[in-house]
Amino acid sequence: MASSFLSLHLAVLALASALAAAPAGAQSLGCLITPSNVVELGSPTIGVIQKVLIDRGDVVKEGQVLAVLRGDVERANVDLASSRANAEAELQAAVRAHDLAQRKLERTQDLFRKEFVSAQAVDQALAEVQAAQARKDQAVEQSAHARKELAVAAAQLDNRTLRSPIDGVVLDLYRRKGERVEDRPILKIATLDPLYVEVVLPSSMYGRVKPGAHLTVRPEMAGLPPLSGTVQTADRVIDPASNTFRVRAVLPNPDAAIPAGLRCQAQLPDAEAMAASPALGATAAVNAPVGIPAGDRRVAR
Repeated sequence: MASSFLSLHLAVLALASALAAAPAGAQSLGCLITPSNVVELGSPTIGVIQKVLIDRGDVVKEGQVLAVLRGDVERANVDLASSRANAEAELQAAVRAHDLAQRKLERTQDLFRKEFVSAQAVDQALAEVQAAQARKDQAVEQSAHARKELAVAAAQLDNRTLRSPIDGVVLDLYRRKGERVEDRPILKIATLDPLYVEVVLPSSMYGRVKPGAHLTVRPEMAGLPPLSGTVQTADRVIDPASNTFRVRAVLPNPDAAIPAGLRCQAQLPDAEAMAASPALGATAAVNAPVGIPAGDRRVAR
């Protein structure tokens, strides 16, 4: 996860650590709303940015062109490879020479049967056919090689065009037109639909929250109503430093009305409600923890 969200996440960890001593019945816990995916987009090649087609805050789609690097040399290589790949004169000449040699061989063989020419003439005509066939095969191979060179040149040119790998929103733009690109990212994109809700729970609640459970999320932002999320995963390892573990819930955000980075309060279902739900009961049976979770600070006797 990006460092900006990680710092907030650490703050939530500290809050959850303080809640670890709270009674097991306490259900409202601190949480953090984060993007479900964050990508820092770089370039596979070194170059200079020719144009940037987006800016911070823009909504982008997967495959959309975001920036283009200068590619004068690559375009020239594509033109040259295209000319070679489309040049058919040498191949056509080789094919015609082979056809001519084949007809000459057939005529010579017919004359040999009529005893007008010697066997040496037939051997010579056959050698000419074989030589013509070799030249034809070579021309075919050169044509195939030229097409491969064209594909390589086109791929190198395509690497100068940077496309979005995901649907999302541009969080930051690190490079502008005219700047050199090497091993650093050019921009950052985040997926805001769905969002993730990261909840840090005390170890006393381990095993009570299962994938598929519903929780109520109350963002700490005026004007936003309580939201409903679905638990996606729960850690099986206890953090020994804080005696806590993490739960991740998925929060739909189709209109992008909920900004990522918000702190929130998560209201978890109590044990009685989870036991009364057949769906959650079945999920709990399938995902029941085995033994003691890793990191648990129980005293050995």
